[in-house]
Amino acid sequence: MFQKKYVVFAASWLMCVAACTSGPKPAQADGPSASDVADVWKDYDTGKVLFEDKAPTTEGSKIYHRIVTAPEDYIQEQARTVLATLYDSPADSIAPVHEIHYTLEDIDGVSAKGGDHGNISIFYSTRHIEKSFAGQDTAKLFFETRGVLLHELTHAYQLEPQGIGNYGNSKVFWAFIEGMADAVRVANGGFHGEQDRPKGGNYMDGYRTAGYFFVWLRDHKDRDFLKKFNRSTLEVVPWSFDGAIKYALGEEYSIDALWHEYQVAVGDVKE
Repeated sequence: MFQKKYVVFAASWLMCVAACTSGPKPAQADGPSASDVADVWKDYDTGKVLFEDKAPTTEGSKIYHRIVTAPEDYIQEQARTVLATLYDSPADSIAPVHEIHYTLEDIDGVSAKGGDHGNISIFYSTRHIEKSFAGQDTAKLFFETRGVLLHELTHAYQLEPQGIGNYGNSKVFWAFIEGMADAVRVANGGFHGEQDRPKGGNYMDGYRTAGYFFVWLRDHKDRDFLKKFNRSTLEVVPWSFDGAIKYALGEEYSIDALWHEYQVAVGDVKE
């Protein structure tokens, strides 16, 4: 079991599309198309979504309900986008999700994902919703809503490294988990392109630093990289970044050489 603190809230997919097209244009919005998701994953059981508002009198709750018309349906739609990014088809070995308990709560912080064995819980702070909507920027709210939901749902459906500890005691495990979650977000247009890409750092920093790198590998080395990298957790035991890279791309590649190539390509370091 592990928990991750992150922003989470949900909005109607149709409303999000309309709002995001009028706001900043995300780069790398190159994930699976809506038709691909509908065709391949339309009958896949993403797990039962239980939505519970524990703070109905808060302003954050009122804002949430104004922009989210059907949270259960919306979460399931985004779950299918995540699945289509991580897997080839429902016939793959997929981490099972039986239930997602999603709650609004009047507490400090932002959000956390918890649970295990297919029973997932995500809480979202109504206080953070109020802060996020302080500028009355609906387009920005919709854009962030979808992006962060993709991140959290990736944690529900992604595979996990084996033989190297767990989220709490292994930096490698943690970097893979958080890097892949942001990679799914980047791959599906959940960030504002280059302006949201952290400069420098290392893939072991996880989150966006690793996520943008993983999507670059998908774009420049193998279109199926994210799927292969996810599956490497079943095939490379004990798991390692270098072993997973070799599994996904070939024995001639190494994680550190690719990171350097990426840093040169995006202009963060010189050759």
